[in-house]
Amino acid sequence: MDIPHVEETADHAADEEAIRAIVADTEKAFNTGDAELLVAHMAANVYAVGVTGAEVAGREEALAAGRAAFAGPLKGQRARYDVVGITFVRPDVALARKHARALDEHGELIDVGHAMTALYVLAKEDGRWWIVARQNTLVG
Repeated sequence: MDIPHVEETADHAADEEAIRAIVADTEKAFNTGDAELLVAHMAANVYAVGVTGAEVAGREEALAAGRAAFAGPLKGQRARYDVVGITFVRPDVALARKHARALDEHGELIDVGHAMTALYVLAKEDGRWWIVARQNTLVG
């Protein structure tokens, strides 16, 4: 099966900026324990896999999982997210990769390298990007 490719000359600067803003909001949500912001850019039918392998289907389930994580194992944790790549599969579908590094309570890096990597699948609908799938993986 041939999958059409986005032309190399396509200008995606605005799309990349929007996707980076989504990742920045996700970082802010993690660092403030804000489950509502965590899911604000997720499609209603999002599918996500966390670092423990836990799977969630749908924004409401993701919201509940976020609330539980921020009240429990992720309470008070902080991280810095770095977007390390954005690939446009089509003009309305993008893959974004990020690395996460742990921070201490003063915002200083704890780890030498990144501790987690994530792959986001995003779809653009009515001019807005939505996370439709996300996979988080711990890095050993």
